Amino acid sequence: MMNGIDHTLGMGWIWIIGLILLVIVIWIIIRTLGQKSSRNQSDNKTPLDILKERYARGEISKQEFEEKKKGIS
Repeated sequence: MMNGIDHTLGMGWIWIIGLILLVIVIWIIIRTLGQKSSRNQSDNKTPLDILKERYARGEISKQEFEEKKKGIS
């Protein structure tokens, strides 16, 4: 009788562990797909967007920004 109870409890833990692993795998897939879509959005930047970012980071001066902005237009 004791062996039957132990066997049943053991099977319950296997289902729980399997369910946890399934949730982890689904989470990894969703996270990976989300990162790919955010990369695609950053790849669609216009030259003006990149120029604005460089100016905001302080890589170029206001004068350089204005000159390059005229060159883009």
